[in-house]
Amino acid sequence: MATSTLKKRITMAIVAPALALGATVGLASAPASAAVWSSCDQWGSTTLNGYTLYNNIWGSGAGSQCIWANSGTNWGVNANHPNTGGIKSYPNAKKVINKSITSLGSLSSSYNVTVPPSGAYNTSYDIWDTNYDYEIMLWVNKTGAVGPLGTSQGTLTLGGHTWTVYKGNNGANDVFSFVRTSNSSSGTVNILPILKWIKDTKGWFGNVTIGDLQFGFEITSSSGGLDFTVNSESVSSS
Repeated sequence: MATSTLKKRITMAIVAPALALGATVGLASAPASAAVWSSCDQWGSTTLNGYTLYNNIWGSGAGSQCIWANSGTNWGVNANHPNTGGIKSYPNAKKVINKSITSLGSLSSSYNVTVPPSGAYNTSYDIWDTNYDYEIMLWVNKTGAVGPLGTSQGTLTLGGHTWTVYKGNNGANDVFSFVRTSNSSSGTVNILPILKWIKDTKGWFGNVTIGDLQFGFEITSSSGGLDFTVNSESVSSS
């Protein structure tokens, strides 16, 4: 998105809680069953079994959102963001890779999510190089009035899925978005061939070092309070 990339990068670099979103932040609630960790703070974060979780309410006009986690790979949010335009949040779990593309022997991830039938959001991987010059987004599902930044580069089958590819720039970095042509709530993505296609076939970047690999929900609206759940996730690399 045109405004999301830089703001996500800045907000997720913050280690101390910032100002809350006023009285609205505490309105959403975690699941009735006790979780290992939960937070309604705007920048709430924790690290569980090698994954760093972020509540990450960064967009203007946001409502309330609470994150809960049983582990770094089983977590969710209850979000109540108004039915207005603009991304409000990107709650996610981050795994740090810190390997160059040519030094990676493999990089893949599996996901299983439960998402609401209404609202406006996407479920996506957000992958960054260590200099934050390039952002690679892999949308596995989307609902409502949401769309990627940039212009369409056509359709491609790669990494176990068929995508429509978009290329754009938000003023801070280049953004390459791969939007699955049909929605999926579970599956496995072979990420390394996608990175190599960008590097070797298209030449859109060189042998960059992959840093953050995030997976979560980019939420534009969820009026009334909607639940987004990562039932399971795994990231593996060699």
